[in-house]
Amino acid sequence: MFLEDGVIIENKNMGDNYYLMKVKAVKSAGVAKAGQFYMIKCHNGIRILGRPISIHYADQENHILEFYYEVTGKGTKEFTNYKIGEEIRMQGPLGTGFDTEVKGKKILVVGGGMGMAPLKYLVESVKNKNTVTIIAAGRDVGAVRIADNYHFPKEDIFFATDDGTVGMKGNAVDAMKKLLTEEQYDIVYTCGPHKMMEAVAKVAAEHKMRCQISLEEKMACGVKACVGCSIKTKEGMKRVCADGPVFEAEVIVDVNPEENPGCSCGN
Repeated sequence: MFLEDGVIIENKNMGDNYYLMKVKAVKSAGVAKAGQFYMIKCHNGIRILGRPISIHYADQENHILEFYYEVTGKGTKEFTNYKIGEEIRMQGPLGTGFDTEVKGKKILVVGGGMGMAPLKYLVESVKNKNTVTIIAAGRDVGAVRIADNYHFPKEDIFFATDDGTVGMKGNAVDAMKKLLTEEQYDIVYTCGPHKMMEAVAKVAAEHKMRCQISLEEKMACGVKACVGCSIKTKEGMKRVCADGPVFEAEVIVDVNPEENPGCSCGN
């Protein structure tokens, strides 16, 4: 974990309330792993707490981090005003990421809405030594536009939207069940709304597939200093910021726990 002042090299609107920010992070980008996150401090640190933002992608060779974020509160609204060349105080990489050391596996990546943000780096980390299929799901075309940033042939991504504007009309689980009628997979990685992940994990268990889920709990500190992001697991209480955000689905007692006070990844 590092505390450093990253330099913004890009911060652009990607449509609607979605933004892509690229940051030069000389100290930490080279060790960042898929599924980890950073606590990014707002310039007004007294009025607004830092925000936990997942790593969208890490260019380790050039020391560049990508963060794809949605404006949903004061913190992320402030991010949109940051200009190229500005410094931002960042702490990370934090948390436990996805298992990317797998080889020769058939992998299904299931992303829902903003849950697709950390999955870009995951796909990049596993696609060369495994066979990867991606499901990108959301309410409409705007919600799945994030897939345009993936270094993956768009024609090979299976899209599903609630309104049918892109891909099949339906949700991520509908798409998953459809694919499973034609193919079997070894591992499922998923990130998105809790109810979606709960359903994905259930289908994976029925098909005896290993499943890793990335939880997006409310966080205040990001470094295990409080208990705001605690969840119940079969191994006892765990803190999402340190023990996660990625967990094996089978150890989670309740994928959709009660809301905890704090700040969420989207605020």
